[in-house]
Amino acid sequence: TPVRFMAQKLGERLGQPIIVDNKPGAGGSLGSSLVARAPADGYTVLVGNTGSNAINYTAYQKLTYKAEDFTPLTDMISFANVLVVPVKSPIKSLKDLVTAAKRAPGQLAFSSAGVGQTTHLMGELLRQSAGVDVVHVPYKGSAPATMAIVAGETQFMFDNLTGSLGHVRDGKLRALAVTGATREPELPDVPTMTELGMKDFDKVGWMGFFVPAKTPPAVVKKLTDNLVAVLQDPAVVQRYRELGGRPGGMASEQFSKIVERDRQDWGDLIRSQKLQLD
Repeated sequence: TPVRFMAQKLGERLGQPIIVDNKPGAGGSLGSSLVARAPADGYTVLVGNTGSNAINYTAYQKLTYKAEDFTPLTDMISFANVLVVPVKSPIKSLKDLVTAAKRAPGQLAFSSAGVGQTTHLMGELLRQSAGVDVVHVPYKGSAPATMAIVAGETQFMFDNLTGSLGHVRDGKLRALAVTGATREPELPDVPTMTELGMKDFDKVGWMGFFVPAKTPPAVVKKLTDNLVAVLQDPAVVQRYRELGGRPGGMASEQFSKIVERDRQDWGDLIRSQKLQLD
């Protein structure tokens, strides 16, 4: 995984082992709440993501942590979502998809990796932006959601690029568009949603590093500098590219702005579409 590879390289740089402690559950909120309450000494770092550290603040009313509990350090890796349809689908473009959805309200379904995931919210954003009536079919994780679209059980999906790239290359899925501000190097001929006239789709899913809010500035700087140095390691860059992701390492201020923007934008969508999860 991106995290374990990063931990190995960071450990080599710091000369001490880095322990990766997986805390799955509740959309990443379990691990986040543990780090929010951890000693602010730089020895406990959260690998958060768009779900745990942007979407969850609005999706879950009973969250046991808040945005102010963390200091963002830098992003680790980011992934675009790719709008895909089964290769046998008559839908050849975003325009075709919107036309088909308007022609048959409530008939087109999209799969997601679960309620509240970016694969779900991108579909809801299309519903809102294009004014279409489509059906959301959540699956338990990315792999079954991707297999559903490959099998034609659903009609479209905003899949994580990592999940669909192999199937696009193998000719099982057709890529219509990607999210994010720029085209993806792995799919250079596939336009962005923004190019196709859909605003608000300039977002990507990200994973990034956070520490408890009261961590001393000198510790924050040392951690961030070391993380950024590792993220610029050619071996890390190559591995993350192979995964279909973009290696991180942006300045803390820039990453903080992206985290806050996503918190506000996804929060607005969740409130307007009444998508709260508890």
